[in-house]
Amino acid sequence: MKTILTNKISQAAAFIKKGEVCAFPTETVWGLGANAYDEKAVRRIFKAKGRPGDNPLIVHISSKKDIKVLASDITDTAKKIIKQFFPGPVTVILKKNEIVPDIVTAGLDTIAIRMPSLKLTRDFIKSCGVPVAAPSANISGSPSPTSFIHVLQDFEGKIPCLLIGPDAKYGLESTVIDCTVEPAVVLRPGVVTIEELRKIDKRINLAIKTAKVKSPGQKYRHYAPSAQVRIISDFKLSYWTPLEQFADSKAKAYIGLKNLPKKYHGKFVRYYVAGNIEDYARKLFAFFRMCDSMGIKTIYAGTVPEKGIGTAIMNRLRKTLTL
Repeated sequence: MKTILTNKISQAAAFIKKGEVCAFPTETVWGLGANAYDEKAVRRIFKAKGRPGDNPLIVHISSKKDIKVLASDITDTAKKIIKQFFPGPVTVILKKNEIVPDIVTAGLDTIAIRMPSLKLTRDFIKSCGVPVAAPSANISGSPSPTSFIHVLQDFEGKIPCLLIGPDAKYGLESTVIDCTVEPAVVLRPGVVTIEELRKIDKRINLAIKTAKVKSPGQKYRHYAPSAQVRIISDFKLSYWTPLEQFADSKAKAYIGLKNLPKKYHGKFVRYYVAGNIEDYARKLFAFFRMCDSMGIKTIYAGTVPEKGIGTAIMNRLRKTLTL
């Protein structure tokens, strides 16, 4: 199969219309999309990614009007979140309508809906003429793609089309909030923070454990490079060996907010100190992918305070560890 790269929205949308899959940019990470109403097309997403069938997809829309078609009940909390954050990097979980195939929602009676803030994405979805079901455009479990180059690394010759667009603005997947429970709970932290959501309802909190997997990123090991990820807190390993030992080999890399002591700089093949927490989030997955391309065996990632976007960064780092 030849993968067509195009910057023409109409050309990319034509693949969705005829039941194929197409990779496309968003402000969070790149998506691999199909017609959300076409069960056969959606199955192509799962096959291309190697994605487990019990892992639900997010349905992307171009207009808020589409929500009433997809969802049977929009709670008051959901209405407030939609008003405040749509379009944007946030996904709401609602009760679904029967029009949505079970394959999209992993057989659940709920649906995850998002309206991207990137205009190019909304124009693409509008041109498709249908809501687009899409997980991240990567092999299941690997680091999410933040540029079209990353998508090609995983899918060149495996998918029919890739819509060219800008690198992801945020570099982390959307915040997912379950609005079918009272109070609503965050199933996956993201750029829209818990602190911001609490301005809508101060009771909103991060879900510790849920009986059902309603959101991507909950059940399986996710976002993981081939390299082993080890988490450093204050330049001491949280779970493994002291700093004096972990820097001995040159098959290692470091990413974080804090600068390591100079005596260790030459011990790392790749070394990145983020300028701020937003930069850390934006570069994390790209750094993972670069390390894999260089054959690096171990990546040491610095912790950040678990507030704001820091909650999302720590969530992604922990999900890379073997469960």
